[in-house]
Amino acid sequence: MPDVYVFPGGRRDPSDRTLPYGADLHPTVMSNLLRATSRPLSETGARALALAALRELQEETGLRFRKDGQEQDRPDLASLRFVARAITPPGRVRRFDTRFFCCFTDEAGINPADAMASEELEDLAWLDIETASGVNMAPITRMVLEDVTKFMIGDPSIQLESPVRQYFERRGSFIRGFL
Repeated sequence: MPDVYVFPGGRRDPSDRTLPYGADLHPTVMSNLLRATSRPLSETGARALALAALRELQEETGLRFRKDGQEQDRPDLASLRFVARAITPPGRVRRFDTRFFCCFTDEAGINPADAMASEELEDLAWLDIETASGVNMAPITRMVLEDVTKFMIGDPSIQLESPVRQYFERRGSFIRGFL
């Protein structure tokens, strides 16, 4: 999507199932990932979704989870919040079944100033939620950002047990619901 701001991301690779990690996903996050699926998903498969998100974050932005300023070979998945799932409507040339995670930079040890452009993403910017409204974003990126912002108004800590948004189309109607 040229000239459009999107979240870093990509597909889960088979090798993501075997990537090392430190602390595991919070039990509620794991449970929600297992529920938010069209076909059976194992805990290893659900964890691989989170590990794929971190791998893609590093590949596309250079950002890595760190602990006490040191890069981790085993990222702590416990700080990840599962905030949304989006399924591209049928009939599109490319279809996606995407999960969106978020975390706080201080919990993950991420310094936004360390972000670097890559072959996949350029003009990286860490945007303040209040100034993001004027930026050209993919519609799903904007929707997820708006919903996470609303969650934060209700509870700035975004509890790990917070509701998970789900976006999909049913019988020609767009649904913006919850898991």
